Amino acid sequence: MEILGSLQRFEARLFATVFRQTERRMVIPMARAVSRSGDGYLHVLVPLLVLTLDPESGWQLLPLLVLALAVERSLYWLVKNSLRRPRPQETVPGFRSLITASDQFSFPSGHSSGAFLLATALLIIYGGAAIPMLLWAAGVALSRILLGVHFPGDTLAGAIMGSGIALLAAAQLGV
Repeated sequence: MEILGSLQRFEARLFATVFRQTERRMVIPMARAVSRSGDGYLHVLVPLLVLTLDPESGWQLLPLLVLALAVERSLYWLVKNSLRRPRPQETVPGFRSLITASDQFSFPSGHSSGAFLLATALLIIYGGAAIPMLLWAAGVALSRILLGVHFPGDTLAGAIMGSGIALLAAAQLGV
């Protein structure tokens, strides 16, 4: 139990260090915009764009995303509502997040999970050409910490979950 306590204290310090970056006022609008880009719209727009521009790859990407997102959203909901980890605003005395989260619990980060799922699926289909999407996914995860709605471990767990599910779905589909 001492290990969990030490890990929790480390994560709280890391959260405070990252959140302090919002003292630079230009960081806040950028974090909001990047966070909003992870709301899920790209999960619909990207496959439509790929189907339009590169139909062969699009027909590989579409079933991969459909399967992976169905599994990811189900697992995300189950884990989040089973573990019920409170958000930073609920656990850090005197702390106020910069945005209102869409749900009550913090672990795992759904934005991070979804962003890394999409980025990993594109990496599977397009290889190194999709690396900018991994950078975008990392930005989404960081933005959730900067805005004060997630601890770093929440976003790390979301990233691992999203990427792992995309890899498993690709293996299942033979992509």
